[in-house]
This record gives sequence, structure tokens and C-alpha cells, in this order.
Amino acid sequence: MAARCRQWVSGLLSVLRSPPVCRHLQSGVPRDVLLFQHERGRFFAILGLFCAGQGIFWTSLAVAALSRPLIRVPAEAPNRGYTDLRSALWRYGLAIGCGTMGALVLGAGFLYSLRSVRSVMLLAGGKQVMLTTYAPFGSGTRFTVPLNQVSCMAHRSEVPAMLPLKIKGRRFYFLLDKAGHFPNTQLFDNTVGAYRSL
Repeated sequence: MAARCRQWVSGLLSVLRSPPVCRHLQSGVPRDVLLFQHERGRFFAILGLFCAGQGIFWTSLAVAALSRPLIRVPAEAPNRGYTDLRSALWRYGLAIGCGTMGALVLGAGFLYSLRSVRSVMLLAGGKQVMLTTYAPFGSGTRFTVPLNQVSCMAHRSEVPAMLPLKIKGRRFYFLLDKAGHFPNTQLFDNTVGAYRSL
């Protein structure tokens, strides 16, 4: 029993003597460290073209619904009221529906591309993180946030496909695709991958 207790104490002391990542971060990271990278520029360029095409398609349907019909109705034709597809109510309803559908497809595609993360870099000093996201048509945008304002909502092993990242002051989650490359997994788990109450 005493030997087992001595082994446990010596193991605990060896763990305490080894410099943990958090102690290393307090002193500062000497250079920029890449924590995550996933290159999918071609996919997001195609997604941007698809969304633009859908926006044009649904807008043209809305414009066509608002334009007057080319067929002239004879004056002696009976008035069918609300069931007449050529009535103003149907035309405006169809135009609003098509415009809404186009705006939803366009907005969802652009929001998904703006919230998908291309790379995460821990800047020198260990206090700030630079995120690069995809913008529409594959061109990236980057911004820098303090590390204490970044919270990972799940551990890498808990999610099957996308890792949600919450940034204080931003409305939606940022998404890290697990198919990407994590060159420094331990540093990622202890910095950006840690859960923080924001």
C-alpha cells in the first residue's frame, strides 16, 4: 500500500514539474501558431455562383409574376374573382413568394460561407486569435479577436462533422469542418477548443 502511494505521489509530482500548456501560454507563444486549416475555396466559389444563380432565377420569376399577362381576356368573359390566376392578388402573392424564396436561398448560402472557417491562428503572445473565413465566391475575410472571447461549444471528439465556435459579440456560430487539418491538437484543445462562459 505504501509503495502504491509513493508511486502515485511521484507520478503526481512529475506531472506538476512538467510545464503545462496553460503555464506556457501565460508566458506567451513566441511566434504565430497555426491551429486549424481547411482549404475549400473551389466549393465556396461554386456555392456563391449557385446562390447568385438562384437569386437571379427567383427574382426573374417575381418580375414575371408582376408583369401584365400577354393574353387579353375578352370583355364578355365571366369574372372568376379570387380563383382567377390573372388577378392582382395571385400575381402579388406569387411575386412576394418568389422574392422571399430567392432572398432565403441567397442569404443562407452567403451566411454559410461567411461562417465557415478556413484557418485559425494563435498569434504571438497567446492572447489573440486570427480567424480566416470564406466569403461569397471563395474570397476570404479575416479578423482578430481576443482568446478569452472565443468559446468552443463541443470537444473535437464529440461532434461528427462540424465544430461550433462561439465568438463574443457575434450573432451566429462559426463552423470548423472536422475534415480539416489540426496541426497542433493539444494547443488547439487548450486555447481555442476550450469552453468559456461568454
